[in-house]
Amino acid sequence: MTAQASCLMIQGTASGVGKSVLATAFCRIFARAGYRVAPFKAQNMSLNAAVTVDGGEIGRAQAAQAEACGIEPTVAMNPILLKPEGDDRSQVVVRGVARGSMSFREYGKMKGELLPIVQESLDHLRLSHDLVIIEGAGSPAEINLKDDLVNMGVARMCEAPVLLVGDIDRGGVFASLVGTMELLEPEDRQRVAGFLINKFRGDVALLRPGFDFLTARTGVPVLGVVPYIREQLVPAEDSLSLEDRPRVDEGRVIDIAVARLPRISNFDDFEPLADEPGVCVRFVQTPAELDGADLVILPGTKSTTSDLAFLRESGLSDAIVARASAGDPVIGVCGGYQMLGLLIKDPHGVDSPSTETRGLGLLPVVTTFARKKTTVRVHARVIAAHGPFAEARGQSVSGYEIHVGQTEVGDACRVFALVERGGLAADDLDGAMNENGNVLGSYLHGLFANGGLRQALLAHLAKRKRASVDPRWGQGPTRMERYDRLADLVEASVDFPAIAKLVRMDIR
Repeated sequence: MTAQASCLMIQGTASGVGKSVLATAFCRIFARAGYRVAPFKAQNMSLNAAVTVDGGEIGRAQAAQAEACGIEPTVAMNPILLKPEGDDRSQVVVRGVARGSMSFREYGKMKGELLPIVQESLDHLRLSHDLVIIEGAGSPAEINLKDDLVNMGVARMCEAPVLLVGDIDRGGVFASLVGTMELLEPEDRQRVAGFLINKFRGDVALLRPGFDFLTARTGVPVLGVVPYIREQLVPAEDSLSLEDRPRVDEGRVIDIAVARLPRISNFDDFEPLADEPGVCVRFVQTPAELDGADLVILPGTKSTTSDLAFLRESGLSDAIVARASAGDPVIGVCGGYQMLGLLIKDPHGVDSPSTETRGLGLLPVVTTFARKKTTVRVHARVIAAHGPFAEARGQSVSGYEIHVGQTEVGDACRVFALVERGGLAADDLDGAMNENGNVLGSYLHGLFANGGLRQALLAHLAKRKRASVDPRWGQGPTRMERYDRLADLVEASVDFPAIAKLVRMDIR
């Protein structure tokens, strides 16, 4: 019988404590040590998604973790993805394919069907790797979620030791670690092999008495204290991170305002812009917050029609139209692109009960929703001769599409020529731009991760306001360099040999 990989599970005392970041770090650390590593998260709830080579849809965090491992992401790494559509509904994506919109009660009835899929996906990864780094969700001690598909149920499935992460920056870390242990079942309590304290600022020596208390109370050692990392070294997983991101005020050259839509999705699109020197990316919800912005972006959304209604109710729609009419730059990505058009048709009720919804009227395009979702990776060439991307004309860019429906473009300039789609040669166009070149839309996620395009956009914005173009724009570290930086920081702050020993690996 083929040997199965060891598993190490990262769980947390709550959402937002840093499980995804630390899982990514461990993926990179073990991969650098020469092991074949794969990430796994049985069930992810996130509106930030990625597309696999074969067109499957998985959580963005697992795609980043796979990249940190040096491998292609697959649907086995995140067999269940929940994309929230409202307070009690989510689109359920199973093995990369959308199964429909369900209430949480309806989804709960699927557990008998989903558990074998989780098991098969994990087994598949274990057969072709040395180690699987498993990420939990929320807290394993939630009373109403103990019978789960993603935390201790998965740890039992593969006999994985668990590292329990607590966030000291939010306060009460010792209480949250002890409280979590107290609420776990005795069998699951035994699976916790170590504590990790995350987001620490200060002198670790001050925490030593607390470590002694924790170990005496629970029998579990503290295996690391990870410093507060200000850099955005991995893509954000959920909207909690939007409030955490620091603003750039000192030395600000470019100010970018992104509409903070209620169902915003794939907002990690804008992290490469925010990482550039002198660039501030702000998420805004009111017209007043647009003051001073050099660029307004309408991002992707899980619910185009309802988020368009939010724009109108908040007054943002009128403010954006006024800015566009005055010649200020406005860019729409995916759902934001659809909003910029003349009309959104929904004959099958895919996005809303309304069969037609008026758009902002800034681009001569009409979108018609269809039941089938498009999820595909693409390579394209910039063809826009004017506007914000003109300086990148002729350059190659890569991205991916995740959307429902198709958009017909009238008398407008096109932005990208697709040269490859889903691994096959393509001869198609994407995007639209008005005649003045200040309003632009595209279906392509991941555009701003392309350094040349990012540099062209920022240079265009700087020249409009007669500011200096920073030669560092577009020249930042690669994603792999960021993963290495994260791995260095985490490896230096944890007892890595002890952690490696938990999964029977020799790290010296």
